[in-house]
Amino acid sequence: MTPVVSIIMGSVSDMPVMGKAAEFLDSMGIPFEINALSAHRVPEMVMDFAKNAHRRGIKVIIAGAGGAAHLPGVIAAYTPLPVIGVPIKSSNSMDGWDSVLSILQMPSGIPVGTMALDGAANAAVFALQILALSDPDLSGKVVDYKSGLSRKIAKANEDLKEVKYKFKVN
Repeated sequence: MTPVVSIIMGSVSDMPVMGKAAEFLDSMGIPFEINALSAHRVPEMVMDFAKNAHRRGIKVIIAGAGGAAHLPGVIAAYTPLPVIGVPIKSSNSMDGWDSVLSILQMPSGIPVGTMALDGAANAAVFALQILALSDPDLSGKVVDYKSGLSRKIAKANEDLKEVKYKFKVN
């Protein structure tokens, strides 16, 4: 099985966040790979990965990083593929703002689709939506997933009808 999504993180300490992307992709039957690469510690490896990912069949890259969070931008500079950045609130982070701004504020011509802080699950959903543009089966999975979200809210509202308060009118 050849991976079509690559999940990259600055270090394995990011796995509690980035694992949410892996769980979603796994549940959707999307082949993926996970690797740790550091833009600062192994820049040559990052460059090699980014330049060659599309040749290996990768279609979308999800890159998570904390602190200065240069990994998604460096990968985007070297690849023709869409890069989805996940800012991670790390132990050396300034409440996550450094990560958010490092990924969000990219120069013209080097886009990185930036998710919310610790938003790896949404990154995986976004990756699925990108892949679904050219795959009817995956498009159906997106529709089913979104329908499931609607059903959850409908169920929540039914459950809320049972919650009693003196002045509640619904």
